[in-house]
Amino acid sequence: MIQTLIGVGIVLILLILLVPQAIKIVREYQRVMVFRLGRALGAKGPGLVLLIPFVDRVVWVDLRELYLEIPHQTAITEDNAAISMDFIVFYRVVNAAMSVIEVANFAGAAQNIASTTLRSVVGDMALDEVLARRETMNQILRTKLDEVTERWGVKVTNVEIREVTPPPQVMDAMTRQMSAERTRRAVVTEAEGSKQAAITVAEGNKQSAILNAEGDRQAAILRAEGFALALTKIYESAQGVDAKTMSLQYLEALKQIGASPSTKYVIPMEFTNLLSGISGLAERAFSDGKGAPPEGP
Repeated sequence: MIQTLIGVGIVLILLILLVPQAIKIVREYQRVMVFRLGRALGAKGPGLVLLIPFVDRVVWVDLRELYLEIPHQTAITEDNAAISMDFIVFYRVVNAAMSVIEVANFAGAAQNIASTTLRSVVGDMALDEVLARRETMNQILRTKLDEVTERWGVKVTNVEIREVTPPPQVMDAMTRQMSAERTRRAVVTEAEGSKQAAITVAEGNKQSAILNAEGDRQAAILRAEGFALALTKIYESAQGVDAKTMSLQYLEALKQIGASPSTKYVIPMEFTNLLSGISGLAERAFSDGKGAPPEGP
């Protein structure tokens, strides 16, 4: 009985030790490269993968897109300016077997290839191009890296340059240039604002002059119309004035002339006719009264 229990215990221990070696559960984004006695059997997965314990050896491969940070690298441009750059390489495994068989340490190999490729690309460009054409450099680096990593079963999907550090002298010159450019923009903006203000003021003066001229024209029209209306009223009133009224007006004028300090008067010929008319009117007035005017002594 004791021997049976010992045998069962040994079997359980062996199962506990052998089952993890014999059964592998591979996720959807993973593959296992199986080597049996040193011979590659290929990539297995996803799902349940059965192995021969102590005979099969596996290497896990991640198929997701990964990234590799390339630290600051110093490169010399075509115009002999030393710049420091760092960038990130995004990649993913497209052939699990080649990524294990063809390269021992992909991260280290990719970093060295990236550094060499960076120096080659920067050496063919001037400093201004390096600073201004970052997208072009990303594309060139991606293409050149992909040509190398393709034989490793790895696809370089993207390269992004994170920082470009020019020499201190170039940084000072760029700072002065940026300051001068901002000053120029401020002057241009101020001049443009002054121009727009002058245009606005001139437009306002123009509109004001137009409105004033229109007001003067309307006022002149109204004055002319009022004067014409006044003349019309005077003419209508003159139509109803008789000789008696005119005679009284002439007498009033004669009275004002007599009150004047002048010693000489010019009296038109028509005035004698007026006096005779006035005399006739006076005679009729006295004849129509109660008695004749008194005679002199």
